[in-house]
Amino acid sequence: MDTMCKAIHFNRVRLCGRVVSEPEFSHMNHGESFSRFFLSVQRLSGQCDCLRIVVPQAQLDAVPLQVGDTVTVTGQLRSFNNKSGCGPRLIISVFARQLLRGGAEDTNLIRLSGTVCKPPTLRRTPLGREICDVILAVNRRYGRADYLPCICWGAVAQQASQLYVGSALALEGRVQSRTYTKVCDNGCEERTAYEVSVMRPLSAEDLFAFSPFS
Repeated sequence: MDTMCKAIHFNRVRLCGRVVSEPEFSHMNHGESFSRFFLSVQRLSGQCDCLRIVVPQAQLDAVPLQVGDTVTVTGQLRSFNNKSGCGPRLIISVFARQLLRGGAEDTNLIRLSGTVCKPPTLRRTPLGREICDVILAVNRRYGRADYLPCICWGAVAQQASQLYVGSALALEGRVQSRTYTKVCDNGCEERTAYEVSVMRPLSAEDLFAFSPFS
């Protein structure tokens, strides 16, 4: 991919959809309270992605939400390593930096730039379509990083499969939810996975060009 961005770490998400769960307490961090809710964003196909949103309580107090509200969220895609032994080991959510009530139409857009941290895996669907799974590490401030699963399709999958651990990669796509069945010691459990469905690779100029993030 000649559109890779060396040493640039960028993480920006913009969503517009409908609130489908009442906001509830999530966690405390450095004395600040955070809440979470789920946002449904419709795809062009009519299928919906149901995405976990985490927001500072102070911001939610300023923009109170209830089920059925349309809201625009701008923020970052974050990962959390779940060590409790319950549920998925990697928890993916959108951290809301800004909430705005309303929005013209459903929107799901993410731009990322970071470093490939595991060897990409190229595979095929039962219908023969090529897919490549990539884990992208995107640095935050203060020495932390988010590890974000990305899925590429077709020609982009072929390009991504040529990357190696340490490769820089910039991309544009959408955040998607996908349900699957996990076989556990006590039976089967339905879970939801979150990943970035990659639409196209980006150049450094693309990352900062005028966009809905402005």
